Amino acid sequence: MQVSTNVSLNYTLIVMGPVYGTQQSYLAYQFASELVTTKHAIKQIFFYADGVTNANLFTCPANDEFDLRSAWLQLAHNFDISLVICTSAGLRRGIIQDEKGNNIADGFQANGLTALSEAIAVSDRVITF
Repeated sequence: MQVSTNVSLNYTLIVMGPVYGTQQSYLAYQFASELVTTKHAIKQIFFYADGVTNANLFTCPANDEFDLRSAWLQLAHNFDISLVICTSAGLRRGIIQDEKGNNIADGFQANGLTALSEAIAVSDRVITF
């Protein structure tokens, strides 16, 4: 039996690692970049637990460091990928979007686990980092 290499799969990625301090988020970014350049589709990238820090507007890496938040935003813009952070996980980590203030970077949206469930339902693969 021969497997076709032209099959495009739909992915949902779950990022649980913080924006800096571990390799999880950066590896997720590298994986996502590779997926879209090999013609696979990413339905959603869902940031959960410490992963919500990837959306923090006030993250400011040094000039000689890789700006992961900006990289996520550029990837999402170029390939029409939805970047969603878990509202509850965000609130626990000081990432808010309400009438009192907003420190979620433009391009990310806060939503609940229902959004993740809906993305998983239409995905062929779900990968967690």
